[in-house]
Amino acid sequence: MISDILLLAPEIVLLTMACIILVLDTISTDHDKALTYWLTQATLVLTVFLIVWFSPAAEIVAFNGHFVTDPMSVVLKITICLVTLVVFFYSYDYLKKHEIIRGEYFVLGLFAVLGMLIMSSAASLLTIYMGLELLSLSLYAMVAMHKHPVTASEAAMKYFVLGALASGMLLYGISMIYGVTGALDLKSIADFANQTTDANSSLLLVFGLVFLVVGIGFKLGAVPFHMWVPDIYEGAPTAVTLFISTAPKIAAFAMTFRLLADGLQALLLDWQGMLMVLSVLSMATGNIIAISQTNIKRMLAYSTIAHVGFFLLGMISGSNNGYAGSMFYIIIYAAMSMGSFGIIILLGRKGAEADTLNDFKGLARRSPWYAFIMLILMFSMAGVPPLAGFWSKWFVIKEVIASGHVTLAAIAVVFSVIGAFYYLRVVKLMYFDEPENMIAFKASQQMRFVLSLNGILVLLIGFMPGMLISLCLKAIGG
Repeated sequence: MISDILLLAPEIVLLTMACIILVLDTISTDHDKALTYWLTQATLVLTVFLIVWFSPAAEIVAFNGHFVTDPMSVVLKITICLVTLVVFFYSYDYLKKHEIIRGEYFVLGLFAVLGMLIMSSAASLLTIYMGLELLSLSLYAMVAMHKHPVTASEAAMKYFVLGALASGMLLYGISMIYGVTGALDLKSIADFANQTTDANSSLLLVFGLVFLVVGIGFKLGAVPFHMWVPDIYEGAPTAVTLFISTAPKIAAFAMTFRLLADGLQALLLDWQGMLMVLSVLSMATGNIIAISQTNIKRMLAYSTIAHVGFFLLGMISGSNNGYAGSMFYIIIYAAMSMGSFGIIILLGRKGAEADTLNDFKGLARRSPWYAFIMLILMFSMAGVPPLAGFWSKWFVIKEVIASGHVTLAAIAVVFSVIGAFYYLRVVKLMYFDEPENMIAFKASQQMRFVLSLNGILVLLIGFMPGMLISLCLKAIGG
């Protein structure tokens, strides 16, 4: 029992610190919430240290098969914490600039991270659902936390209603699978699915699988379960959009892998076909509709939908290398999305968001360096070689071809070319259009420094992708 608790030490410490920070924030008179902010950042650093310190050399399953610590969970947990650390760097500047800083943002962020860590180590349907609901409830509250603009409340209501519907479907799928297998832990479910010869049991498993895929599709924002994504990205404050668009996507990969690869690999042909439909629809819808957007947050929302389509390609391959490709893709996407929203925050000023494409006009004249950072991020998202985004797309497309789905790979390449248009349009506005104003940026040195590192990291991974690819392959076991 003690060894099981030690494996949970990072989550226990994170939960304890979140509760302490909440109490301290309540009694604090600090209007800038500096104490809350720095304690939150220290908590994330401490959590990363504990994850590394207590990570075992091999896979260990604890708490009667409900919690697992393996190389994949360790890599994902560290990535989630580091991404959230950078997100909070950007968010602190944004919240101060717009005078909407509240300690609840950071506390809810920590609870969301706790849910993501639980999802990363989930070894049973119950643990997955518990982590998912902790994450979802925190995100609902974060979106609705700021009353201005009114669109935030409307976006939060849509998110909550659709999220509750998706959670209900996921829970129904879980109940169906439990009813057939009599087990909640993924290993027992996998053994049952591999060994069963009963036609009725197989049919019921597929029936439950359909509802699981619906729940996964919603949490990823895949078409046709994407309705909430553009509204949330546009309506929520940019700091909240930044958070939603990064770390939770990594947790969504963990949930997808645990459910489909760990638990229901025996039903590969069934969920493979479902994911193909979601993938093609997401790539088509995201890339085509993004072209007509004038709001950059909404454009990035449809871009996210398109990237989810590419991410699913790795899962469709059904191999360890393909799963590693999806893992690599989602980590790179989080880094690119983080930097893109960081630039949007940088360009904004009190009372005015830099959320239209026109706000990027002439950025190269106002700030050549940050225009260059945005250029790197846009080129990378478009998949221009040799940037990190190119390697992430190359990895998953290569694995799809290796699995025999050449037509699907060709469709992905076509939509990647179509998607390049709206990314290159941002570059064109920055370098070839006249600026609408020459107002100086107001941002802290720490944010400018971290944002620069963010862009340089995407550039460096593009030139040296081997290390991260090897890490993902090792984590998955490919």
